Amino acid sequence: MIGTRDADSADERWRQAWARPEDALALAVEVLRTPRPDLLPRLSRTLATLVPHVAIAQLSGVCTFSPTHSHGLPELVDGISGLELSRLAAHATATTATGRPWQGEADLAGRTRPVVVVSAPSGGAAPADATAPAATDAPIDTTTPHSLANGAVLVLVRADTAPVAPGALAVLQQLWELVIAHSDHRATDAAPKHAAASRASANARARAIAEFTGTHSAALSAILAPLRSADLDDAAARRSATELAVTALLDLRQGAELDRTLSEEPADAAFARLVRELRPLLRHTRVRLDAAPPAESARSVPADAAHTARDAVRVAVLLMLEQEKPTRLHVSWRFTPEDALRAVVRGDGLGVLAVDALAVHRTADRITALGGRCTVEAVPGWGTTVTVDLPLALPEPALATDPLDGLQPRESEVLDQLAQGRRNRDIAAALHISESTVKFHVANILAKLGVASRGEAAALAHRAGMPAGAVGLHVAS
Repeated sequence: MIGTRDADSADERWRQAWARPEDALALAVEVLRTPRPDLLPRLSRTLATLVPHVAIAQLSGVCTFSPTHSHGLPELVDGISGLELSRLAAHATATTATGRPWQGEADLAGRTRPVVVVSAPSGGAAPADATAPAATDAPIDTTTPHSLANGAVLVLVRADTAPVAPGALAVLQQLWELVIAHSDHRATDAAPKHAAASRASANARARAIAEFTGTHSAALSAILAPLRSADLDDAAARRSATELAVTALLDLRQGAELDRTLSEEPADAAFARLVRELRPLLRHTRVRLDAAPPAESARSVPADAAHTARDAVRVAVLLMLEQEKPTRLHVSWRFTPEDALRAVVRGDGLGVLAVDALAVHRTADRITALGGRCTVEAVPGWGTTVTVDLPLALPEPALATDPLDGLQPRESEVLDQLAQGRRNRDIAAALHISESTVKFHVANILAKLGVASRGEAAALAHRAGMPAGAVGLHVAS
């Protein structure tokens, strides 16, 4: 009876806050208006009356360089890893139909905890009936290999094992899908500078993870070699240590695979998502859509390149529908020998699309930010072809060079004096050289730094950290 009263009380609490449509919509709007860095704390506060919890964690396929976020008790959030969240998502997806949360117990942050797991697909896949009761299960093992489709998972760590009401779980599922749909649009419509920064950060993170994985793999392999030796005593200890090391190696490899999954999309899945997004645009027209997916379907595409390619194709299709009046559209993706993704939209319309048509909605700027290019070929009476090429890898950043590196030691000393605002006569006295020699050095400094005045040279010196104080030995010139 006590358990029944507690369940009734919990059900009453969430209904008081969420039962009326206007209240539920107001709460959802508050979440969607929150800036991305504060989204998870805001979502946690909003969900407190719906599903009480002590910590919340998110694994997102939208943010390519920081896909894992958590909020709540520090001892919990500090121990939650992206690999654990990915395994939970895989288990929940395998156990329940799409569009239904999973609740049960799972190993998380070092111990078994009651959790609610909500998955939401990216790209507008149709969910199942969210009003059906959420599946429950026995404690699951989060150490088994897994796979994670491109989407997002939300994990709520609860303080007790009391089941959450089916109605509350249905509302939770719908709200999470709304948040992810909004995040998808944010990623698609991101400013060009954000797209470039995301791409560069994802590349840097992948390089760092690859380096750490290689280092750790080498260390663990070295541990395995003596442990496998038949000359060692204590076979049980050796066997146990071997199993631990093998498990650690598998975790490292799975972590690298997870990072690749979150920062890239399989080409066939990315193109299929594009086709799903295009079909509603053509639903009430007589335009025929021919879609040609990339031949190398198993190849991966950086997530930011996939977002930008889909955005460019959508914009091109919308412009053609509005201005070209086509009867047939052909959309294709393929990989070029230059290691680029080429997206092509060809229409049989009027052939009047302007060469700068994709400048709308900053699409052209986003393409440029990723190092890509776009061409529009319009032939009046024959139709228009829009071609977008996006490189699949950003070039390695060039090493930053200090403009002062090309100065000779004596020229550096003269520049140090210039940075202190001294005149030629004072510089000559300080460095024990003639005034004409100072003039000679100043002329060389201006030429090497590519500046026109002493003031500009002094400004460069200040940015480089001059004046440095002591100038060392003064050798007469």
